[in-house]
Amino acid sequence: MNKPVAFALAGALALPMIFSMGDAALAAPKPVVLEVAFNQPETHPQFQAMKKMGEALKQRTGGRYTIEVFPNELLGAQKETVEMVQTGTIAMSITAGSLLESWNPDFSVFNLPYMFTSVEQQKKVVNDPAVVGKLYNSIADKGIVVLAAFHGGVRNVYLKKGPVKEPADLAGLKVRVMQSDTNIKMLNMMGGSGISMGQGEVYTAIQTGVLDGGENNEIVFSSLKQVEVAPYYSYTRHLMMPDYLVINTAVYNKLPADVKTIFDEELKKAVDTEYALFADAVAKSKAAAEKAGGKFYEADVAAFKKAVAPLTEEKLTSPVTKEIYAKIQKMQ
Repeated sequence: MNKPVAFALAGALALPMIFSMGDAALAAPKPVVLEVAFNQPETHPQFQAMKKMGEALKQRTGGRYTIEVFPNELLGAQKETVEMVQTGTIAMSITAGSLLESWNPDFSVFNLPYMFTSVEQQKKVVNDPAVVGKLYNSIADKGIVVLAAFHGGVRNVYLKKGPVKEPADLAGLKVRVMQSDTNIKMLNMMGGSGISMGQGEVYTAIQTGVLDGGENNEIVFSSLKQVEVAPYYSYTRHLMMPDYLVINTAVYNKLPADVKTIFDEELKKAVDTEYALFADAVAKSKAAAEKAGGKFYEADVAAFKKAVAPLTEEKLTSPVTKEIYAKIQKMQ
């Protein structure tokens, strides 16, 4: 008779499965699947980076842990999925930086217009623990930890009926922005009327006249087919906002030490992968959008920068935001 063989659980989240082996019962760990909510399609650099991270995590943990990314808002719009992370319904979500203002207004510091001078500077700032450590852990007691920041592209305005050159061109126009007070105020200062809305509703809203346009990067403009309903894309370059990978505090804290080490190492690689893929994806998306009828224009960036300048002063009110802003200025 074989002696019973016992295998340790992969962690607090794992549930055992029992297999019969003759007279012995073999307890084997069930793989822990860390679910990630995502609002963009599988072609997006962030999806690709997280998928690669999941494969590496599975391989390096011997199958104990893996990551499954749910694209296209399958688990809900971004704000809802962050709330799901908070309650532990899902493990992780990729979310636009502005949405975290609902949990801590200090997150507005990275959502302000014309904050970064280059993609390289943004990457260095938003993933430097010395700059962001306090902020990223500030809502841990509310169930959310920010693990890392991805490049969310450079956001520009696109409209249904014509291009934008200066703030006056947005007068009376309803433009979709992300669900945050900062973004609404920004678009209003830019000359239009900011309307917050989940990404999944934007195409139909523009098509039916509820919106006159949106503001986002070239990847979203092309991949979500918004070019079909708002083909006039103008380079206002008003935002270079990070997208955050957030995780439920308890889920992250319960990761075994060896798994957490692997997880953190692969996450750093995922950030590098995402930034590298993004530039190529932007070029391809612009070409695809042009093929679909999109037209691209240069806007008067200086005029828009002047129009939104008061927003920076208004939002930098706490010691944390002032400290981060000062560090950013020194790094320019």
